[in-house]
Amino acid sequence: MAEIHLSFETLSGPALHPLLPALAGLRIAVFREWPYLYEGDAEYEQGYLRAYAESPGAAIVVCHDGDTVVGAATCQPMPQSHPPVPAAFRAAGLDPARFCYFGESVLLPSYRGQGAGVRFFLDREAHARSLGLPEAAFCAVIRDPADPRRPPGYTALDAFWRKRGYAPDPDLNVSFAWKEVGETTEIAHDLAFWTKSL
Repeated sequence: MAEIHLSFETLSGPALHPLLPALAGLRIAVFREWPYLYEGDAEYEQGYLRAYAESPGAAIVVCHDGDTVVGAATCQPMPQSHPPVPAAFRAAGLDPARFCYFGESVLLPSYRGQGAGVRFFLDREAHARSLGLPEAAFCAVIRDPADPRRPPGYTALDAFWRKRGYAPDPDLNVSFAWKEVGETTEIAHDLAFWTKSL
């Protein structure tokens, strides 16, 4: 088996535009999996990602295997993210302007376990510090461990996130709606926030 050499770059602004179709396809592929079970739409995804290209201070860490995009992780100053995110922090008495919001990390299954997840956090934290932001946050969907759709042997990422220095905040949560795979209507999903001081 050929050895895989992954490369990473942190991109922002116009440099992201040529990659939008590949990044959209990546999000759709990865988020179809548990725990998100997201029925993606290419047009919506490109619009979602285009907002990062047009958001001052936003960046996407892109992972390549040669010329192929195999992973990506997003970040931006929290006040520029989807309104429910900073609203959740204000409701908890926290200042969203102190936080860099990590929107997602997506990586194709065959490339997992090779350090990309760690690199995604390190590079986004470096970007946050370059913006002078002292804290970082992300959110993760809450699923019932007894859900019959949970794959056998699935391991939650909680231990990985804790090892990176993040901790869940029980006072911080948000709800987003999306269509699950095979469904025709959107369903509200609760997500919990994890935070870290940089």
